[in-house]
Amino acid sequence: MNVDKFLKFFVPKDHSFFPLFENASNNLVKAALLLKESMTKEDIAEHKRVNKEIRDIEHIGDEITNKTYEQLNKSFITPFDREDIHELTSNIDDVLDSIYGVSKRICLYKPQKLMPVYGKLADLIFDAAVEIEKAVVCLREPVDNKEKITASCNNVRDIEHMADEIYFEGVLQLFEKEENPKELLKNNKILEMLERCVDEQQDVTDTIKAILIKMA
Repeated sequence: MNVDKFLKFFVPKDHSFFPLFENASNNLVKAALLLKESMTKEDIAEHKRVNKEIRDIEHIGDEITNKTYEQLNKSFITPFDREDIHELTSNIDDVLDSIYGVSKRICLYKPQKLMPVYGKLADLIFDAAVEIEKAVVCLREPVDNKEKITASCNNVRDIEHMADEIYFEGVLQLFEKEENPKELLKNNKILEMLERCVDEQQDVTDTIKAILIKMA
């Protein structure tokens, strides 16, 4: 064990961040589950209801983000690098914003029919959110949980690769089969936002991997 790692055991750290990280990741899972469920519905009234619920969750996420930044500003010793705390918090918030963006666009654009690929991508967004939550919970003891954290991060990477394939498949189907220019534009925008969600989820796990490298 090198000197820096040895000294970490004797330096007091502010552990008030971990409940905030865990609340943020749990909040993300809730929003992803709602998005997944919404893709099984065609009724616009149902989409509006779900959108309101996701909006409420997104507002809670903003509160968690603000509390984390406030804690960061007043803490002298942090569990890991300050810039990593800021980045992790910001990245989780970005995913939540994008999930809300998907839901909002469906309500605004009112596509005639939801593409089956929407459901596939929403399922992957939920799966990735669950993996993010697992990894975040393990950050309390990153050295002891290195394998679990790495496995969850790798799972999100694999999910992102699958999402890319499904996204391109959806774009191909859209441009081959959709003859209405308005519907094509609507669906293409929604597809782009769904794919962005998974990209942003990989950003979260990239930050977690960076933290793990520094802490392990």
